Amino acid sequence: MTDHQTDVLIIGSGAAGLSLALHLPESLNITLLSKGTISAGATSWAQGGIAAVLKNGEAIERHIQDTIEAGANLPKPEVVRFVIKQARKQIQWLESLSMPFSRTEKGDLHLTREGGHSERRVVHAADQTGKALSDTLINAVYARPNITVKTHHLAIDLVTTQRLGADDNRCIGAYVLDRNTDRVFPIQARFVVLATGGAAKVYLYTSNPDGSTGDGIAMAWRAGCRVANMEFIQFHPTCLYEPRAKSFLISEAVRGEGGKLVLENGQQFMHNYDPRGELAPRDIVARAIDSEMKRLGLDCVYLDISHKPRDFIIKHFPTIYERCLEFGYDMTREPLPVVPAAHYTCGGIVVDTRGRTDIDCLYAIGETSHTGLHGANRLASNSLLECLVFGHAAAMDIIARAEDPRIEHVPIPPWDDSLVSDPDEAVVVTHNWDELRRAMWDYVGIVRTTKRLQRARHRIALLRREIQEYYSHFRVSNNLIELRNLVEIADLIVRSALKRKESRGLHYTRDFPLPKSHLSHRDTVLTPNLPKPYARPKRKKHAQ
Repeated sequence: MTDHQTDVLIIGSGAAGLSLALHLPESLNITLLSKGTISAGATSWAQGGIAAVLKNGEAIERHIQDTIEAGANLPKPEVVRFVIKQARKQIQWLESLSMPFSRTEKGDLHLTREGGHSERRVVHAADQTGKALSDTLINAVYARPNITVKTHHLAIDLVTTQRLGADDNRCIGAYVLDRNTDRVFPIQARFVVLATGGAAKVYLYTSNPDGSTGDGIAMAWRAGCRVANMEFIQFHPTCLYEPRAKSFLISEAVRGEGGKLVLENGQQFMHNYDPRGELAPRDIVARAIDSEMKRLGLDCVYLDISHKPRDFIIKHFPTIYERCLEFGYDMTREPLPVVPAAHYTCGGIVVDTRGRTDIDCLYAIGETSHTGLHGANRLASNSLLECLVFGHAAAMDIIARAEDPRIEHVPIPPWDDSLVSDPDEAVVVTHNWDELRRAMWDYVGIVRTTKRLQRARHRIALLRREIQEYYSHFRVSNNLIELRNLVEIADLIVRSALKRKESRGLHYTRDFPLPKSHLSHRDTVLTPNLPKPYARPKRKKHAQ
């Protein structure tokens, strides 16, 4: 096949996309896009581990219950059960790929405990599970001759048959920017998989890498897919308060192993908010920290595990220990300054248990999707598990459909930017990027009000019009594409938050401070207007 035609186009190179690629047979040609280096996504940043019950019985039921409770009763029980029951098989598959899990002296997998978990069930690789997982999957992908990896390639928009004027709505590929050459070209594909990660970069302070700009969610929304539960943005409670660290996370496992949250004078406060203390779910811990900071006018609080033996700390958290030392903090001797930061997108593109979206031949897996697993708040270390389970499930569905002769390649009109010019003032993009993220942080953060949300929506609408006008007149760039996606994400978050007239999980509003029982199993689903056909394919402003 040519460089611009493939059987399966996977957009994203994190755990979800990589695992799906490896589950597909070598008879299929696979193209995997990464908008940076292949390891630049959020998977490599994950510290904690993979939540996995390794034996059947009551332990599975307890994991299911913990997940539903952490998700404030919004997770779908059938989806939670489906995912958790697949965990052991996925861990065994990773072991077959030589994933370097931490083990006990007897050689068994070492299990740790994190917030919201009623027992130890988190499989890990010291305190850098994500990096170990990413490295393991990347090595396996590069050993497969049928997988073509294109780094520094950014998808701009999906192409569907409906957008080209057909009656059906099948995804047939995407327009892609080659960041190495600044050239835009179409890739034809029989199947397209969105595995682009989350959208926490829409906030000013985030634990995520720079690429977490919600690209997959925005592209799917523009193409005609429903999205759900976008109001539930998880803020990780303990991000190192150090500008030079660029939002370095202090793993939840530090609290799981006995770390205490304290004020500057050493006073503990978590039991004032929840009887589980430091092991309460992330939404509760993040709100407690936010409350203490606002109540006392603090810049941060502190996480203290220095009461544990030095050797214990260094053995369990070698990466965190070394990284903190670089900034002058010795966690074996002193508490670490921490603040909450936007961390995980619990909502996303609506999919079923095979990863199928509303558009035929388009799949969404990992953080970009809404599977029903997380509900109103993600239980710690369920995210990598979700990536693995749905990567496998989507691959099995693609295999079952791969021989269908009706799923064939469809020509895609070339990208023609002859009627646009080079940007005249790049400062417009930079300014709007900063204004959007500040507005989201100020008005759509950990604690919300209807008035704040309405202010945010008004500002986002103004920015959206300005960004769209800029996009229609100038050649695309990486920053412009990401900004266009981010303003779409911001609008979806605010619209979703305004629709939920209660406080539940990660969505806390002072105007409706209590949960409402009739909403306990109701997702916030947004449905887009059906996309218009490309009236003039050669005019870029009609290819939105």
